[in-house]
Amino acid sequence: MAALVAGTPWMRIRVIPEFASPFIFRRHFRRNFSVRASVDSDAPVRVRFAPSPTGNLHVGGARTALFNYLFARSKGGKFVLRIEDTDLERSTRESEEAVLRDLAWLGLDWDEGPGVGGDYGPYRQSERNSMYKQYAEKLLESGHVYRCFCSNEELEKMKEIAELKKLPPVYSGKWATAADGEIEEELAKGTPYTYRFRVPKEGSLKINDLIRGEVSWKLDTLGDFVIMRSNGQPVYNFCVTVDDATMAISHVIRAEEHLPNTLRQALIYKALGFPMPSFAHVSLILAPDRSKLSKRHGATSVGQYRDMGYLPQAMMNYLALLGWGDGTENEFFTIDQLVEKFSIGRVNKSGAVFDSTKLRWMNGQHLRAIPFEELSQLIGERWKSTGLLTESEGPFVDDAVQLLKDGIDLVTDSDTALSNLLSYPVHATLTSPEGRPIVEDKLSEVSAHLLAAYDSGELFGALEEGPAGWQKWVKGFGKTLKRKGKSLFMPLRVLLTGKLHGPDMGSSVILIYKAGNHGIVSPQAGFVTLKERFEILRQLDWEALNQDHPALESAATISN
Repeated sequence: MAALVAGTPWMRIRVIPEFASPFIFRRHFRRNFSVRASVDSDAPVRVRFAPSPTGNLHVGGARTALFNYLFARSKGGKFVLRIEDTDLERSTRESEEAVLRDLAWLGLDWDEGPGVGGDYGPYRQSERNSMYKQYAEKLLESGHVYRCFCSNEELEKMKEIAELKKLPPVYSGKWATAADGEIEEELAKGTPYTYRFRVPKEGSLKINDLIRGEVSWKLDTLGDFVIMRSNGQPVYNFCVTVDDATMAISHVIRAEEHLPNTLRQALIYKALGFPMPSFAHVSLILAPDRSKLSKRHGATSVGQYRDMGYLPQAMMNYLALLGWGDGTENEFFTIDQLVEKFSIGRVNKSGAVFDSTKLRWMNGQHLRAIPFEELSQLIGERWKSTGLLTESEGPFVDDAVQLLKDGIDLVTDSDTALSNLLSYPVHATLTSPEGRPIVEDKLSEVSAHLLAAYDSGELFGALEEGPAGWQKWVKGFGKTLKRKGKSLFMPLRVLLTGKLHGPDMGSSVILIYKAGNHGIVSPQAGFVTLKERFEILRQLDWEALNQDHPALESAATISN
């Protein structure tokens, strides 16, 4: 039977029986080392997201944070935020604030961490140095760690020799068995030294990754590694292990690029007598060419997508689907639904391709799922802030949002949608190849009758009555011209909107009419009123258009 080494309630480490003796290092240490970790399902779940504040929050980091958040919430556990700012040269408080802002925007509220506090702080590694030194000294006293006085030149020489011998570039162990006198001599001289961890020369480490299954490493490929630099700064793997252990982290859910770090961290856990958490390594997010997603593929940070007009709920939904699914065809999830359905067992091993087209589509789905009053407010404020409208709310805004929303996937798309509605590129349309058949279908006659309806006040009277008035007028207009269906509506669309395609024509024309009367459109919006459109039609050279020659004046010139 395997022996069980006691730990905290949520974890026990299984040691191979013949090597179950105490883990004691002074001059001699056990050569063979093999462990397996198992989780107590009754233990409280505590997970962490630990970004380095050296740049913006990458979508890959955001997905890792999301999976941790969903796992914690689905298990009734705690989601901890820890800032790993030991890279003193690159870490900045501005970057930290940006990361916190992006996480808050996504709605990933943390239970413990900066701005929230908690029982396991401080939550910035730069504020935990005394703890790292304390545990480093503990390892030195127990013999798991020794002082290494090798210079950088000596270390480089070791690498060169290993390379010549075609061996792994591991530390030779020069100071691992040094006599006390040699050590005291170097200390007396003030020679800088690092703390190196003694790694067993034989054996293996095995973990049961919650996503990848069993993963193992041979210990003879590692070599004794540094846990404290000569300047007194702790190394990443040492910090992470001490932090996760002292913060009682039960599950470490992180990117697969951290998988190799698990070997060093597991050795440190064991040496300090800490129980290991359960590990789950999430696959990378890939670009369409299946390389690692990077800046050369376009936007990669959460802040960029926020500025582009994406909704946080859409980002959360899409990121969750990168490597996870609930087993159904459903792709639309609210955050509450994700919490309810999330399971780490359904996270895939293989990399997930980031599809910006699908993200845009998904954003449109979430945008149109917003209650209309909220959507109108959101888009109305956008139109006012970008200078298209002078007001952000009212009947015109509501009508415009109702008309245009189906063509809007991003909040920023609403600018183009409204600008298109307000513009009148009739000359470009009439002289285009697509517009040619419409011109040849006696468009000049339709234009003449339309101008007559405008001059008589009949058309504007109908528009004043709204949709019912418009429908009645169009029906009568079609009877007069003996036209119906496409042969009626396509010429009217071109003449009134200046375009071949667009949202419902009647609603568009009514809205354009209202915009001209209410004065809600900003002067710089490029709006061509219905009155101006009829003046443009009145001056068009139909003979030149029918002869396939450019009109004498462009619509833009006449409008100006």
